[in-house]
Amino acid sequence: MTGPLVPFREFVLKVHSRCDLACDHCYVYEHADQSWLTRPKTISDEAISWTARRLAEHATTHALPSVTVILHGGEPLLAGPARLRRVCEELGSALNGIAELDLRIHTNGVQLSPRYLDLFDEFHVRVGISLDGDRAANDRHRRFANGRSSHPMVMRAVGLLREERYRHLDLGLLCTVDINNDPVAVHDALAGLEPPLVDFLLPHATWDDPPPRPDGSPTAYADWLLTVFDRWTDQGRPMPVRMFASVLSSLNGGPSLTESLGLAPTDLVVIETDGKLEQVDSLKSAYEGAAATGFDVFSNTFDEVAAHPGVRARQLGLAGVSETCRRCPVVRSCGGGLYTHRYRSEPGPGGGSGSGFDNPSVYCADLAALIRGIEERTAAATESPAVRAPDELLAAHQDLTRTLLAVLHDTLDGRGGKLWDDAWRLAAAVEADAPGAEALDAVLAHPYTRTWLIGALEDVQAGRGMTGPATERLAATVAAAAVRAGLDLPVPVAYRDGSLYLPTLGTVVIGDPGERGAAVLRATGDGFLVRRQEGPPGALPAELRIAREEPEGPHWRPLRVLRQAPAPALLLDDLDPFRDCFATPATGRLTAERADAWAHRIAEAWSLLADAVPDQTAEAARTLTTVTPLAGGAAEPGRHGPGALGIGETADGKEPALGLLSGFRRAKLRALGEVTDLYALDGTWEHRTPWGSEDVTFSRLLAETCERAGLGLYDPRFLAGVPEALDMIENAAEVTVDGKQLIAAVRKEISGTRSAAGERRGRDFPPSGHASNVLASDRKVTFE
Repeated sequence: MTGPLVPFREFVLKVHSRCDLACDHCYVYEHADQSWLTRPKTISDEAISWTARRLAEHATTHALPSVTVILHGGEPLLAGPARLRRVCEELGSALNGIAELDLRIHTNGVQLSPRYLDLFDEFHVRVGISLDGDRAANDRHRRFANGRSSHPMVMRAVGLLREERYRHLDLGLLCTVDINNDPVAVHDALAGLEPPLVDFLLPHATWDDPPPRPDGSPTAYADWLLTVFDRWTDQGRPMPVRMFASVLSSLNGGPSLTESLGLAPTDLVVIETDGKLEQVDSLKSAYEGAAATGFDVFSNTFDEVAAHPGVRARQLGLAGVSETCRRCPVVRSCGGGLYTHRYRSEPGPGGGSGSGFDNPSVYCADLAALIRGIEERTAAATESPAVRAPDELLAAHQDLTRTLLAVLHDTLDGRGGKLWDDAWRLAAAVEADAPGAEALDAVLAHPYTRTWLIGALEDVQAGRGMTGPATERLAATVAAAAVRAGLDLPVPVAYRDGSLYLPTLGTVVIGDPGERGAAVLRATGDGFLVRRQEGPPGALPAELRIAREEPEGPHWRPLRVLRQAPAPALLLDDLDPFRDCFATPATGRLTAERADAWAHRIAEAWSLLADAVPDQTAEAARTLTTVTPLAGGAAEPGRHGPGALGIGETADGKEPALGLLSGFRRAKLRALGEVTDLYALDGTWEHRTPWGSEDVTFSRLLAETCERAGLGLYDPRFLAGVPEALDMIENAAEVTVDGKQLIAAVRKEISGTRSAAGERRGRDFPPSGHASNVLASDRKVTFE
């Protein structure tokens, strides 16, 4: 199964398998899987001890700072205070000194009393209570077997948690949606209890057993939730609502905040009362045995469960959803919906590929309507990626890079070869180590990783397969991460033309020109050791020991770091095989003298920019990581991830200053366009730019306008026509909500700055003839 192993961080521990209520919508007792009938009512001492041992083992293996354990059932309070004390003591003792233990319990509240809450206070167990709203809503499903209401007893439990002595234990309320209930009444009943959190849950359903829709509406659940959202907004958002917070987060480019939405990999496992280890509990709604793994705490580790195909299938992000979902514009917010809700036993309509879980959610129309409804309602207040901090934009691109890597691995489908498979396996080992994970992120963030991924993915999807350096890049990436983290891990690599390039580090010369072969790289205390495994015999040694700080020599060409103040430290990459992704060809390896002169020119340019446009210069310092020498021309972005510019060699700093600013503006817009939709239907209409006589596409109008606005802060002559262009863009049919927010940010950026910019830079700026060359009409930027 594809994807690196993701350690579990959340553990659902079933302490009792029976319940004192008879809720008719319960997935444990009322749906397809009836395995509860064969399980012991209460968890045994042996199962508790082994669970504690496995938790400590897993936390140690993956250096987890904390683990969350949710005591669950059935109804967990039926286990009794003595049994719950035993659980808390065993888990706390096993994890002491290894990881912080976050204990929680989810209960219907019927049995809750001060006796239990005093116990929970002693062991810091936080309490979540299931409540579906007011009495009418709660009694629709949550009743005793004889039909008696549970509402008064649940309200008593909620009241206890609201007391000052127990308030710190209150985790919040879980509410299962029923569209027959009054959404406003449900909201007001829950809000009136002042909970720290409300979690709305869609009732578990599949394509085989779809949710009830009394009026036949395909968006009935979205309509109900949007009514709650409107009431919640009108009332000033009196309490956090996890579902709404998750949608708002993902619309802003942030992470999902709930398992039921978003593309984050699952990191949850269930321990049943008999010690059996199962996947997420909601799978019991799909079919008998859907959650089973065949493992138990007595014989198996949590890592074995994490490697189970069913678990891995929910760790692939975008690659793990159906083709229909991958093409959907809201997939990053909905994530294809809860995995269980995608199940269909037989092929049929609904947009999936057939039976199993490779389908959109049975709530697909609801999720799309909910996300679009929230987006429309919050468009004016939702912050676009265009106006967020550079760190957040870079984080979004790191997610995109990892998604592309997962898609490439999934598309290869076992055809990547042994070197690829070994590298994929070792990447999981590197990521399991905290410094290794940080190092792997740093190497994946190298801008030319994206160049490699995009090209390789295009080739594989076109049926051409990977060729040349593309086949070896993943192994080199893992090797570079291992070296950066100092991990003593043998990494198989391949070299060609006698050399091995390690992204972010440099090139090892391990053979003669034209030579190809295999090697193994292992990090050492101060560098690494590389040993040839195969290849033609040559004059060079079969084993090389390289220190990371070693100067350039016959076997080692390190990437240089430009450290000329006031410019930030920038990686001078004149070695990466994928760096030649600019309109102007990249140069070969610079001599030390040329590299030093080049660094001085960039520092001079940076000084001019820091004086003239300090805000943009500071943003560039936080964003740019890499520069690549070009054969000529000004600075330009290429086909790569954010953080790199190609820069030509020039005589002094003035021309590079203008080129750096121009290139940075275009690189920033390109980066934004890759993680958010700034426009649609590009090329359907053409627009006449206010500064030229040429009709251009919308993407080019947007690119040139944003570039000129930034340059206008350096010299106001570039602002000519920019306000008119901003008006054109804002009123164009192609612009999206995010595009309009970008334009608002640009307006704010240039407001009130023209005269000051002119006083600062008017005398020193290059003549206007040169300025027109910077924005030459043949310099096109497209975003796809």
